[in-house]
Amino acid sequence: MSTERIVVDPITRIEGHLRIEAEADENGFIKHASSAGTMVRGIETILKGRDPRDAWAFAQRICGVCTLVHGIASVRSVEDALDYPIPPNAQLIRNLMIGAQFVHDHVMHFYHLHALDWVDVVSALKADPKATAELAQSLSNYPRSSPGYFSDVQKRIKEFVESGQLGIFANGYWGHPAYRLPPEANLMAVAHYLDALAWQRDVAKLQAIFGGKNPHPNFLVGGAPSAISAGGAATAGMGGTALNDVGLSQVRDIIVQMQTFVDQVYVPDTLAIASFYKDWFQRGEGVGNFLTYGDFPDAGLDDVSSYLIPSGVILDRDLSTIHPLDLNDPEQIQEFVAHSWYDYSKGKEAGLHPYEGETNLHYTGPKPPYQHLDVDASYSWLKSPRWRGKPMEVGPLARVLMLYASGHEPTRELAGYALRTLDLPLEAMFSTMGRT
Repeated sequence: MSTERIVVDPITRIEGHLRIEAEADENGFIKHASSAGTMVRGIETILKGRDPRDAWAFAQRICGVCTLVHGIASVRSVEDALDYPIPPNAQLIRNLMIGAQFVHDHVMHFYHLHALDWVDVVSALKADPKATAELAQSLSNYPRSSPGYFSDVQKRIKEFVESGQLGIFANGYWGHPAYRLPPEANLMAVAHYLDALAWQRDVAKLQAIFGGKNPHPNFLVGGAPSAISAGGAATAGMGGTALNDVGLSQVRDIIVQMQTFVDQVYVPDTLAIASFYKDWFQRGEGVGNFLTYGDFPDAGLDDVSSYLIPSGVILDRDLSTIHPLDLNDPEQIQEFVAHSWYDYSKGKEAGLHPYEGETNLHYTGPKPPYQHLDVDASYSWLKSPRWRGKPMEVGPLARVLMLYASGHEPTRELAGYALRTLDLPLEAMFSTMGRT
C-alpha cells in the first residue's frame, strides 16, 4: 500500500511552534501522525536560582497569546509550597481574571485562528449584503446586522483583494471545494471576524484594571497586585492605580459586553457554520481520555470540592465515571522524554513527576534544512505528560465533559441545546467540530 508523507510546519492555528508529520494512504486517510515542538522554551532553566516571588513574571512570557494562565499557575505553585492561603478578595479577583481570559481566548481562537478553516474570505465578494443581513437577523438580534454594515465590510474585502495584498487574509485556500458556506455566510463570518478584533481589545481592559496591563498582567504571591480603595482615584482613565467602585463598574460593563457578543455573535456563528460541516462531527477524535485540574475555587485552592470546574479524569469516553486526580502523586502525573531532545539522569525511558523534573537539552535530530524527522527516535522539543502512563486530552473539551459528567446543569443545558439544534448525538462532542 502506497503512502504519502504530509508535513505542516508551522501550525498556524495555534501560537505557531508546532510541526505535524502525517502519513496518508492512497485514499487520503491519515494512518499515522506525529507532532513535534520546534522551539526550545527553557523556562525551567531560566527560573533556576531566581526569587520564586518573581517566577510568574518569567513564566507567563512563554506565550503572548495564552497570557495570564502561566502567571496564575506560577503564583499558585509558590503559595502551595508555602501553604499560604490567599484572601477571599484576591481569590475573587483571580477568578474574574481567569474567567475573562477563558471567554477572550475562545472568541479569539474561533475567529482569528480557526474560523478561516471553514470560511472562504474571497467568496464573500459574491454575497448580497441584503441577504446577508437577513441571514444574520434570523440567527440573533445583533444590532449591527444591517445591509449597509455588510456592504461596508464587503467593500473593505474588495479593496484587499484588488490590491493584491490580502494582509491578514493572505495564504488562504480561497476557492477550494472543501469550503461549503454560501457567500452570504462567508460575508457574515468575515464581518464578525473584524468585529471580534475590536471586541477583544475592549475585553482586555478587564485584565488591565486588575493586573495593570494586558498581555501579561501583574500578579503577586499571596494576593492580588491591585490596591483596593472604595473611595480612591478612578481606575483606568483617571490616572489612579487603586481598584475602586469606578473600576468595578467598568468590570461589570465589560462582563456584560462579553456575554452580549458571545450570545449574539459567537454562539450563533459557531452553530451556523457547524451546520454546513456536520461530517466533521465524525472526524478528529483523540485518545478518548480527558483530564482537568479544575479551577475557579470558591473556598481556596486546597478545597477541590469548591471548584466550579471539577478536577478529575475520564477514561475511554466513559462519562459515567470520574476518576480522582492527585497532582502530588508521582505515580499519577509524569513527564517522559523518550522521543524528545532531552535526557534524564535516570535514563530516556524514565517518567518524572514535575516536582522532580529535569530539563537537560540533548539535540540529536537532523541538521536544518530537512524534509522529515525520524519519529522512531527523538523528534521534538516537547516532553510527553501522562496520567498513570496514559495520554490525556486537556483543554476546553475536557472541561466541558467534566462539567457534563459531574451533573453541572448549565453545562448540560447548553450542550443539549447545541446538540439538539444540529440534530447530533452526545458522541459528536468528541470530534474536531465538537471541540469547535
